[in-house]
Amino acid sequence: MIAVDARSDLINEIRSINHSVSGEYLRAFSYESLLEYLKHLQITTEPRDASSVWVRKSGKPAVCTRSRRDR
Repeated sequence: MIAVDARSDLINEIRSINHSVSGEYLRAFSYESLLEYLKHLQITTEPRDASSVWVRKSGKPAVCTRSRRDR
């Protein structure tokens, strides 16, 4: 089990970069998902050049869409 403080620290760090996300929303995600998201956010704050690389975990789609069901 992940310590509550460690999870709270992750959420606080994410919110320091992404000011639009609420803590309540983030608490719905696992520690591992939060850590992956934080790493992604940290990469986006670095200057973009040949050394700035972020590799998506396999099995995760780059783009997701949803369509509305007609009534």
